[in-house]
Amino acid sequence: MKLALLLIAALSFAVPAFAEDYEKGPNGGLMLDVAGVDAELLTAGNTVTINVFVPNTPKPVSTKGFTAAALIASGGSRETLPLVPQGENSLKGDAKNPIAAGATITLTIKTAEGKSGQAKFKK
Repeated sequence: MKLALLLIAALSFAVPAFAEDYEKGPNGGLMLDVAGVDAELLTAGNTVTINVFVPNTPKPVSTKGFTAAALIASGGSRETLPLVPQGENSLKGDAKNPIAAGATITLTIKTAEGKSGQAKFKK
């Protein structure tokens, strides 16, 4: 019984954030806490932009030294795209096709300090 409770507790911390945890970001996008930063998702056409902020503030965090990727799942299609630092606090990547409404975008990110995490956004 103790093992089962321990396993459930461990899995609850390992599961990526879901829709009910969204905040509204400084630029109007969906924002989640991941890897010790706030990540704001913005999409336009086929471009995915992640803006990075100090948690619970609109203060930008430099993305120099960050690595990230986004998995876009829509219907039966899936596409993984690398996100590269751009500007002061952004990570960007371009998908092959426009990102459909209702798509799920899973962000995998590693900060310059080596913290890593994953967050799931529902567009």
